[in-house]
Amino acid sequence: MDFHCHLDLYPGAREVYREAARRNEFTWLVTTSPKAFAATSRALEPLPSVLITPGLHPEIAHERAAELDLLLEQIAGVKAVGEVGLDGSPRFKAHYEVQRKIFGAVIARSAELGGRTLSIHSRRAVRDVLAEFERHPNFGTAVMHWFSGSTAELKAAAAHGCWFSIGPAMFDSASGRALAAAMPRDRVVPESDGPFAKVAGKPIMPWNTFRTAEDLASLWGISPDEAAGTLARNGQALLHLMGRR
Repeated sequence: MDFHCHLDLYPGAREVYREAARRNEFTWLVTTSPKAFAATSRALEPLPSVLITPGLHPEIAHERAAELDLLLEQIAGVKAVGEVGLDGSPRFKAHYEVQRKIFGAVIARSAELGGRTLSIHSRRAVRDVLAEFERHPNFGTAVMHWFSGSTAELKAAAAHGCWFSIGPAMFDSASGRALAAAMPRDRVVPESDGPFAKVAGKPIMPWNTFRTAEDLASLWGISPDEAAGTLARNGQALLHLMGRR
């Protein structure tokens, strides 16, 4: 399973899409803008093991702010949303207020519609992301993608009931490994974040998330098979919350 993948952005996207559908029990294809969601949904044939969801990536929020109304309309027709969130890193800080307006509207809309499952980007913005959850407690379920906050922020996110999707690239740094080890074991699911995330300079493929189980096994002090079993059970539980089981 892969709970965060930009399948539509790989070179040869149609072939990768079909291969992911063949190999994976489930792949969550997150899109970066409402228009991208519409285009991807038209271009790729619907397949039962792939979920395509609307999003508006915070890195391009200032460029695609005019698409917010379209996104809010799309959210009404889906059970999950992604990729959305906030990015407070220096490169995108100048557009942070635009990001906050969009993300706040997405969370409010999710709550209004009875709750959605969201794949959330939170780089250097965890506290503001959690603040939106507090303003709209019925927003649904948050899956924090490639979480990179502090240990205290991780504890706060876990206390809010957040899930965490992590991939092989997260284990390249000591801080990433420490965060992965501290996550609640029953709320961790695999992701690739391909084609952006890379290992040894090569994009991670959506069917290579077994590496996450191997990396977690060493952190958890269990066998890779046991870690894979935990991730599989977690994935099934999250799919149930998403209404796909």
